[in-house]
Amino acid sequence: MAQGTAELVAWAETRLPRLIDDVCAAVCDRIALYRDEKIVPRADLHRSIAVNLRFMVDALGGTATPDQAAPEETGARRAHQGAPLPEVLQAYRIACAMLWDLLVGRARAGARADALVDVAGLLWRVADEHAVRLTEAYRAASAELLVARQRRRSALVEALFTGHRVADAGPWEAGKLLGLALDGKLAVVAAETRGLAEEGLVGVERRLARLGVVSAWQLTPTLQAGVVSLRDDQLDPMLAALRESAAARTGVSPLYRSLVDTPRALHLARTALAALPPGTARVRAFGSSPLTALLAHDPDEGRRLADEVLGALLDQPAEERDFLLETLEAYLGNGGSADRAAQVLHCHPNTVRYRMRRIRDLTGRSLTDPRSVAELVAAVQAVRLGPAN
Repeated sequence: MAQGTAELVAWAETRLPRLIDDVCAAVCDRIALYRDEKIVPRADLHRSIAVNLRFMVDALGGTATPDQAAPEETGARRAHQGAPLPEVLQAYRIACAMLWDLLVGRARAGARADALVDVAGLLWRVADEHAVRLTEAYRAASAELLVARQRRRSALVEALFTGHRVADAGPWEAGKLLGLALDGKLAVVAAETRGLAEEGLVGVERRLARLGVVSAWQLTPTLQAGVVSLRDDQLDPMLAALRESAAARTGVSPLYRSLVDTPRALHLARTALAALPPGTARVRAFGSSPLTALLAHDPDEGRRLADEVLGALLDQPAEERDFLLETLEAYLGNGGSADRAAQVLHCHPNTVRYRMRRIRDLTGRSLTDPRSVAELVAAVQAVRLGPAN
């Protein structure tokens, strides 16, 4: 190193204590993040500025090996503190600029101009390398923190789905940690994975967040499932967002209020999913009927009920069976009116009446007997809940 340059750097070393204090004051004055000390305490900021200015001056002097860990340590620590990277780099730029101003002032006061030129190129190279190291360390630490947060959220969602307690925290505590609104309504969404642990609802959390809907998700090898908290007026927008995101079969539970009921809601969402044809990318919301939920709780009993009540009807050729089931469902869903059912089915009322007589003959159930009607309603619901072929 040229003598003039060495003298300039040596002089800067003697000025470091004052420079560190001045940089700390300037950073606090210009950047609100450092002014209130909520994220970065003043002592921590002062120490960091001292370490990093020493790093740069040592690198300029070339007489000692600079502490290569300084920028990495600062970047990682600020990431863990939650300080935004732009503000971290701004503080670093202030330190570099004030060191440069100090060197310029000394050169103008009598140091050789060629020494300042030599220092300039070295300073900006060191500053660039320092900023790169700091940024890489910050991003690496941020990535580790993101993975850790995702694992924690996944564990909390798992606790809700299974009803298990995590570290003595029950469903209410888990929901609070996940940011779910505890005074609103909830729903569970379950989507098939397209491949091994491949999301069936790509980007769904971000898409829902844009609607103001908070959700928490878990991805397993075969299922992507989430708990969603929403207001009544957000249900339709949520369903629309799910349809836009869906790349696989997706089921949605009925709305519920207590996080304790999340395991049951997951079961209903998976039941709705299973009723969709395999290989489709559709969204199906589970009905709000308590009868349907009761049947879904015991699918085997539901299938036994359907076989016993509709047995002969279900044995008909597929096309006739589907016509009869569709007609029965429309008839029961429209208060036993053949005329209104015909409007839904886009056929003549006499066609509905003929099919209903056929259903009566096949099932032996009278449509004027309340017990028989109840059995038919339950049987149709059980068939609709069954896995799609």
